[in-house]
Amino acid sequence: MSDKLLYALARPLLFSLDPETAHNVTLPALRRAAALGLTGIVRKPKPDPRTVMGITFPNPVGLAAGLDKDGAYIDGLAALGFGSIEIGTVTPRAQPGNPRPRMFRLPAARGIINRMGFNNGGVDAFVANVQASRFYQERQGVLGLNIGKNADTPIERAADDYVACLQKVYPYASYVTVNISSPNTKNLRQLQGASELDALLSQLKEEQSRLADKYGHYVPLALKIAPDVDGDQIRNIGGALVRHGIDGVIATNTTLARRDVEGMRHSAEQGGLSGAPVFEQSTIVIRALKAEVGNAVPIIGVGGILSGRDAKAKIDAGAQLVQLYSGLIYRGPALVRECADALRAQR
Repeated sequence: MSDKLLYALARPLLFSLDPETAHNVTLPALRRAAALGLTGIVRKPKPDPRTVMGITFPNPVGLAAGLDKDGAYIDGLAALGFGSIEIGTVTPRAQPGNPRPRMFRLPAARGIINRMGFNNGGVDAFVANVQASRFYQERQGVLGLNIGKNADTPIERAADDYVACLQKVYPYASYVTVNISSPNTKNLRQLQGASELDALLSQLKEEQSRLADKYGHYVPLALKIAPDVDGDQIRNIGGALVRHGIDGVIATNTTLARRDVEGMRHSAEQGGLSGAPVFEQSTIVIRALKAEVGNAVPIIGVGGILSGRDAKAKIDAGAQLVQLYSGLIYRGPALVRECADALRAQR
């Protein structure tokens, strides 16, 4: 039985469950399957190495942060054939996130709304999970570690949280992503403002340099931005990325816009909307950002990729790599190979 057929059979059962419950059932099952060697059914993409941020990615299709917030399922996810796995977002201290229900499917739009709120067990538990994974121990691939701030940390002290997380995760990361674009932590997106962003990136680059000296190797920093930015904001962000020598940018996170899902069940729920409805806006941001940064800052494209054609559109807009999240929920693991095949054929 193919992985595509297996997921087609499993999806109705998973979709009969509350989305967060389905998530909490699927990931442990995937971890067990990988541990027992039962994931051989998943057809992996052929090698298609791409060097971005000084890192060689085995293929250009990665897993976006958010699916594995605590790094507890790295080995199971690695069995799906991703060219990179990004885990988190993690915060310095453990926090429960927002009250349930906090995740909602919009099947007609192939979208998901979530207001998880950086629920995680804290950076020390996160690092312990990374260290325990075979993926890390055997250096099997590219591992991105995504950091954020605690909900109760005042926004003017946000940099303290990011620096604290960077210090803890630096020795274990292939690259570190700075998430300032979740809509589910109050005022977080203020950090995308010109003066706030300059101050944050300046502190992070200073700490990155100190840590590179301490550990004897350089770990790239990427910034994850929102799709809900206008032309002036994109110019400001692009300028800051180049000015501070940030190694990469991930475009984009979830959107607060609801224009493509108005009237649908759950469309009025608070939180970030991902999946197909964010595809167009995220692609517009990639294209505009590429015009600002040129080849100075590589772009990782994410947002609404549900087919190989969608992945190609992100690359055409200016991305060098792509990441998947909601597309996995709707399409299953076969989407990884489909996107990788499409991008290999595009070269």
